[in-house]
Amino acid sequence: MTARLAIEFCGEWFRPDPDAAPFEVGRDGDLAVDDNPYLHRRFLTFAFESGIWWLANVGTLLSATVSDAAGGVQSWVSPGNRIPVVFPTTSVVFTAGPTTYELTVVLEGAPYADVRLPPDAVAAGTTTIGMVPFTLSQRQLIVALAEPLLRRDGTSLTQLPSSAAAAERLGWAATRFNRKLDNVCDKLDRIGVQGLRGGPGALATNRRARLVEYAVASRLVTADDLPLLDLRDPEGGA
Repeated sequence: MTARLAIEFCGEWFRPDPDAAPFEVGRDGDLAVDDNPYLHRRFLTFAFESGIWWLANVGTLLSATVSDAAGGVQSWVSPGNRIPVVFPTTSVVFTAGPTTYELTVVLEGAPYADVRLPPDAVAAGTTTIGMVPFTLSQRQLIVALAEPLLRRDGTSLTQLPSSAAAAERLGWAATRFNRKLDNVCDKLDRIGVQGLRGGPGALATNRRARLVEYAVASRLVTADDLPLLDLRDPEGGA
């Protein structure tokens, strides 16, 4: 029996035909995401092959962050790569220019269950993801960048804040914000999170977008963390 796939975007549902050509997502795809010049005309495809639904990145520049509903399993799908869709609910998050988008993919008869994180995974004050501790100020930075995505009200697209806007939101100087951003990205890079290192072609916008995608998809931060933005950082101006 063919597993049935459904894709939700901005409240609209799409149901790809497993016997038809690959279902395309992009500026001009079967699912026309947005008239965004930064978005590929054909970016993602869903295709049914050998009894499995596959999500492929057919773009040339953008990547997508894919995770199960609980954020316990996550992949970064770069151009030219593909992964099987195996969970009952999968989140697909990607950024084109200043805008971040999310698709929800539902698979009937999925072969794997969502991976649930323990409710006490986040401790007060300092959080450890894997072996990486985050201070309050580092978590505040992540929440400030992810705030529009965390506050969304049933929408599937948000505007990514600039570093200057996020720093202002926290009441920080730009130099402090950028230093903290470097620290957060370095910590995540050391545990294997891709797309956060600097270097040729690694634009600041891309790094912020990748951080937000990872943080939201992995549940590193959630809407429950929004009150952190109103806390006074005990580190002061450091």
